[in-house]
Amino acid sequence: MSFFLHLVPLAGFAGLMLIAASEDLRRLVIPNPVVLGLGILWPLQLASGTVVSLPGAGAAVLCAAAVFAGGALLFWRGLMGGGDVKLLAAATLWAGPRSTPTLLITTAVFGGLLTLALLSPLALRAVFAPAAVADAAKRMPVPYGVAIAGAALIVPIPPNLS
Repeated sequence: MSFFLHLVPLAGFAGLMLIAASEDLRRLVIPNPVVLGLGILWPLQLASGTVVSLPGAGAAVLCAAAVFAGGALLFWRGLMGGGDVKLLAAATLWAGPRSTPTLLITTAVFGGLLTLALLSPLALRAVFAPAAVADAAKRMPVPYGVAIAGAALIVPIPPNLS
């Protein structure tokens, strides 16, 4: 029975990431309790007997802090939302130092694909009114939490299933 104990926080992680993605898609907001829940579940995942050592957990915290600091700079410049910064830092915590680059690259790819998908109806109208489409594209909010959650479900979860 204890063999499957680590799946409980992992299921909570997946559920909270899905909630974050759906709320960001619906309201362009990532609720703080969702990010807080991700932070609370992570030590439970460690305590459930996963392979992560104490130095590995410390390195994960440092990676998450670095991603948060970089995201805070992007937020300050108006390039990223605050909820997205917090969600990406929480996802980095779960990914750990080895998977952080993969998480960030996967998030960027998913974010680019999401942006293209959101712009595609506007791009078709670019033939008729390019200036209006360009102006609309600059103001279009992108629910980047969807990309972060998608990458978080792909990168950190599979290593924890073995």
